[in-house]
Amino acid sequence: MSPISESPFSPEQIAAERLKPEEYQEIVQRLGRHPNKAELGMFGVMWSEHCCYKNSRPLLKQFPTEGDRILVGPGENAGVVDLGEGLQLAFKIESHNHPSAVEPFQGAATGVGGILRDIFTMGARPIALLNSLRFGNLDDAKTQRLFKGVVSGISHYGNCIGVPTVGGEVYFDPAYSGNPLVNVMALGLMETQEIVKSGASGIGNPVLYVGSTTGRDGMGGASFASAELTDKSMDDRPAVQVGDPFLEKSLIEACLEAFKTGAVVAAQDMGAAGITCSTSEMAAKGGVGIEFDLDKVPVRESGMIPYEYLLSESQERMLFVAQKGREQELIDIFHRWGLHAVVAGTVIEEPIVRILFKGEIAAEITATALADNTPIYHRELLTEPPEYAKKAWEWTADSLPQSTVAGIEINGNFQTWNQILLTLLDTPTIASKRWVYRQYDHQVQNNTVVLPGGADAAVVRLRPLEPCHSSLANGLEVHPLAKGDLLRENAVSLASESKQEEEVIPLFTKAQGRETPKVSPPLSKEEAPQGAIPGVAATVDCNSRYVYLDPYEGAKAVVAEAARNLSCVGAEPLAVTDNLNFGSPEKPIGYWQLASACRGIADACRELGTPVTGGNVSLYNETVDAEGNPQPIYPTPVIGMVGLIPDLKKICGQAWLKKGDLIYVLGIGESSQNSELPSESSKITTSPTLGGSEYLAAIHGIVAGKPPRIDFELERKVQSVCRDGIRQGWVCSAHDCAEGGIAIALAESCISAKMGAEIHLSFNSANVRRWDEILFGEMGNCIVVSVAPKNQEIWEAYLQEHLTKMWQKLGLVCCAESPLRVVSADNQVLIEVGMSEMGDRFYNAIERRIGSV
Repeated sequence: MSPISESPFSPEQIAAERLKPEEYQEIVQRLGRHPNKAELGMFGVMWSEHCCYKNSRPLLKQFPTEGDRILVGPGENAGVVDLGEGLQLAFKIESHNHPSAVEPFQGAATGVGGILRDIFTMGARPIALLNSLRFGNLDDAKTQRLFKGVVSGISHYGNCIGVPTVGGEVYFDPAYSGNPLVNVMALGLMETQEIVKSGASGIGNPVLYVGSTTGRDGMGGASFASAELTDKSMDDRPAVQVGDPFLEKSLIEACLEAFKTGAVVAAQDMGAAGITCSTSEMAAKGGVGIEFDLDKVPVRESGMIPYEYLLSESQERMLFVAQKGREQELIDIFHRWGLHAVVAGTVIEEPIVRILFKGEIAAEITATALADNTPIYHRELLTEPPEYAKKAWEWTADSLPQSTVAGIEINGNFQTWNQILLTLLDTPTIASKRWVYRQYDHQVQNNTVVLPGGADAAVVRLRPLEPCHSSLANGLEVHPLAKGDLLRENAVSLASESKQEEEVIPLFTKAQGRETPKVSPPLSKEEAPQGAIPGVAATVDCNSRYVYLDPYEGAKAVVAEAARNLSCVGAEPLAVTDNLNFGSPEKPIGYWQLASACRGIADACRELGTPVTGGNVSLYNETVDAEGNPQPIYPTPVIGMVGLIPDLKKICGQAWLKKGDLIYVLGIGESSQNSELPSESSKITTSPTLGGSEYLAAIHGIVAGKPPRIDFELERKVQSVCRDGIRQGWVCSAHDCAEGGIAIALAESCISAKMGAEIHLSFNSANVRRWDEILFGEMGNCIVVSVAPKNQEIWEAYLQEHLTKMWQKLGLVCCAESPLRVVSADNQVLIEVGMSEMGDRFYNAIERRIGSV
């Protein structure tokens, strides 16, 4: 007889743990016996994709993970980068997609709590949150319910715990109707002298359970997150955790205080798979074993059995390995903060996880069988692109109606370019997200320099709370942006909303840091002059439509845009954390999308020198309808990227600064638009394209074409020129051309500043074939900047030296009463729209749809 037929579990019971029949056979072979119910559950959660990455691990190995500033890479709770001068930043991104689809408020809230625990478990104090959200069509009642619930959950947890939500992105597309995506990124500043790792060590050392109590909430959440959503998924509400942000605030303080005693050998958050994951991963990483007694665990419900203890994902819990003899010192700290802390286990020599319950062994499994030596699937990759991609690539702009200077006829209705512009500004994906971020406390901790909506990336000052000898943190003056007049020179006008409203908060006059080993050399005087105030910039990005149409090129474009957004605020891109949201890898198309995107991310990160420090894989993002047909989301590899700002006096936002400032575009030469002009470095076309564009999807209802390709040599030059221009004080504003092309980028800078612009395009109307491609076509390598007239000569000389012909002077900034006016070289008016009309469409798009202000 086969092991299955002899099993005490039916095939249905095994399938309920998300295990395949062959995986059950492997479990029996490894144990030399059939597992009991608790052990079966342990294998089910630890062998889920969410925990062991059994379909993605071979693909993740190609990511570059090393660099001069990388202190901790993949494998720990979060990555850590060295910012120089004794400052170290921990950061990571995680998903809570399936829980948010079933219970949007708690699903999103506990996603915030979970990523914060990853940060402070390393010994870092959380300083900022960002989120990347995706929903279906906002006109749909279900989408509105999910949208409101997720935003409310994020704001609840982040606001209560006191960590600012400083930026993010929100997309709306029918592809996410049944399966929203909730990805949360957190940043933290290291506060301990040693980075806290998770590998257990020291035979005989006590294992401490600290934090909240254990209940039946979140049962099997890891397995739930590794399966498709169906009509019966609402029955999985118990798999959604319930969070307490006030308790987690106490947990942050208690953990950081405990780490500073030096009595903590290792620490692990109890996130996915709870006690099972924390015990097995700590043991496996340390090459030791852990014996753990469930009777010692504080509980909030009676009558719990080992299966429930081990699979519970109750929130705000941690596992510590303490130095023997110092456990009471740690217990006292947690009790002082009103938290539970008990010795519940011991580090043992035998490399197993042994679970005790009521004086008996409830489970006993080799640690590596749960944590490291898990099933790995090397799936066969399609030898050529699937039919949907081939068909999409056949599309060309020639299939669209002809366009003129006046506009374009669509389905029998003639629309002017003014109307097209206003329609795009009213599209929820492009429109202001102020309805979202006004619910977030983005100023708590008093370190947020650029508020949401003000720039292409969030900017946070670095203010360590512990003393150090950093030269960057001594004798600092008040930042000029804090002196009140946001319209004076060097101020950042912050009101537009493409990524992150309208003010800069006071900055500090004296910083304190902490003593920690220096890994990177100190910043040079040019990078950090005396009195410089250091900061960090962060962004989350993904144009999933690009990735759907061409996973390899689309993924490269995602990484490039993230770096470009950091460069637009003057930050040097440092490192990446990724959140890979995809459909089922068991289907050939799904695996092709995943594998191609991973290859694209790896290549782009090498090109831009931004190693990957870790992240999250979320697969099986599919909705199975009543007929059993799976509907996968668009492949969505979200890139979280951080960058260093040596001096916060030298940053900028996306708003125009002064009337009369000159407007330039970087990355487009005078003959680039509507042509096939290759850059000097390659044969990659650098002209705007309508393939995969927001214009094509929103205006024509078409998702097709080839998305823009990135010329990395030109990309690096454009970003470097932008950063140098900001640091030299020449560039007053910078904004990348993303969804909606250059027309939307110009409109957003106008709306942000409440100032118009006069734009003169460099070609004659008689020679243009497609005006929509010029105005709304999308491309990489492209940034719109403004420069004060007094710096025109030196700026243009610098451009000519470093970008040769790949830039254009477009026009100038006008007064508040002026419209955005775009004309051709022969003075044909293409666009002329006033500020109030653009602002109304842009700011109120979401409110109009959900009927709430």
